[in-house]
Amino acid sequence: MSAAHTRDPGATDLPPLPQATLPLWDVVPARARHYFHHDPDRAAYTTRRYEFGSSLELLPLVRAFLNTCAAHRDADYRYLFTLLGSALVNNALRHSRSGRPHGRYTLTCRRRSSGLHLTCADQGDASGRTTPAGQAHPLAPDPRGLTPGAEHGRGLAIVDALATEWGDNGIAELRQVWFFLAYDLTDSRWGQAA
Repeated sequence: MSAAHTRDPGATDLPPLPQATLPLWDVVPARARHYFHHDPDRAAYTTRRYEFGSSLELLPLVRAFLNTCAAHRDADYRYLFTLLGSALVNNALRHSRSGRPHGRYTLTCRRRSSGLHLTCADQGDASGRTTPAGQAHPLAPDPRGLTPGAEHGRGLAIVDALATEWGDNGIAELRQVWFFLAYDLTDSRWGQAA
């Protein structure tokens, strides 16, 4: 028997933990609950940061965070900001180690006078790929991502088309993808006739 297949004779397999349904509110610490209230009358903020786990069941909480970051804007802006932020999160969960069990990713929203800037920091490329020192390999949207019937590549294509600006740090082992959405939707194809 090879060393790779040896097993500790004292080890036992643990049964999987049962599923439990909890209100999402119960997983948010009291000090951060205002990040998830859609209250446009709350005092202005400059930065909001929250770390999320890899569970897909947390996506409603992600959308609540994004919607609350844009609570001071109209419904169209809130919808678009939440859509773009969700695209970044979906990419982090699908393409990085953040989507694995016990994975994490952080959303940071910075409020500027002309719009909102959102960064999604993940735990690095799922394949373990690294970026050589002194080099950067930025992401590029799939040019076919917005074509009807596209089965992949939609996330960054949507961000590219609808955000005012976007980019990333070009580092595979700790990717930070960001977008800026101007309050007046400058340079966004949102609302344009198809």
